[in-house]
Amino acid sequence: MSAESRSVRTPTLEIAYEQSGPSDGAPVVLLHGFPDDPRAYDSCIAGLVALGCRVLVPWLRGYGGTRFLSASTPRSGQQAALGADLRDFLDALGIDRAIVGGYDWGGRAACIVAALWPQRVRALVTVGGYNVQDIAASGNPATAATEHRLWYQWYFHTDRGRAGLDQNRREICRLLWRLWSPNYDFDDATFERTAQSFDNPDFVDVVVQSYRHRYGNAPGDPALEQIERQLAAQPAISVPTISLLGEADGLGAPGASDRHAHHFTGRYERRIILRAGHFLPREAPEAVVAAVRDLLT
Repeated sequence: MSAESRSVRTPTLEIAYEQSGPSDGAPVVLLHGFPDDPRAYDSCIAGLVALGCRVLVPWLRGYGGTRFLSASTPRSGQQAALGADLRDFLDALGIDRAIVGGYDWGGRAACIVAALWPQRVRALVTVGGYNVQDIAASGNPATAATEHRLWYQWYFHTDRGRAGLDQNRREICRLLWRLWSPNYDFDDATFERTAQSFDNPDFVDVVVQSYRHRYGNAPGDPALEQIERQLAAQPAISVPTISLLGEADGLGAPGASDRHAHHFTGRYERRIILRAGHFLPREAPEAVVAAVRDLLT
């Protein structure tokens, strides 16, 4: 299924995106994570278009053809920026309400818009559950196993890690793909099609700021402070939601208990996808399509 390449201007960005399906179809916005790009959803598009959906898949700030409009705008990857970008994307395209979905950074953006601007969200597909960061609690140590899995975050906190990401971005990102999705058998060509998006001139700045800010080790964009204050309250999500979790997610496989359930106050369902890892839309596209189908009905 071929997609049409487009771009749209928001107050902060020129956002590159791809659109598939009928222009008058039910809008579905799908957002990628780190380190990935819209290719994550390639195998989802045909099934969604068959449902009559207008599918829009943007490149996040710092990826692909998305560019900042001003050199003076902080190259922030903080959660408030991701949420504001999605809201502004909907505004720029004149979309009043959409089904929004995503994983990792993209799941965070989708959860934020669903929580803070629920009137804009028809339904939510979140990979990984409630993805809003609790920055106030970020200084609390996790288990040794969890801290070990987050090695890349501590690496990016250092000047050496910043230089490493700049010089070795493909090697680092490819390693994360293997570690986080151990059952995903991708080839060199598949990785390279996405790795081109990491050549964006703002990629390193946005990634490093994102991982430093979430632990209180980098200042945020002052223009986004009000949104961060709202997110600090860990707002509930009231829109209909299906949460997808990969059984083999190398960043932390789902446990038997659902520690996120209390954040969802409307229709909510949790689905564990066997053998899938962190890059769930690539590994189990049918699960994403099924979730959108079920929320449409």
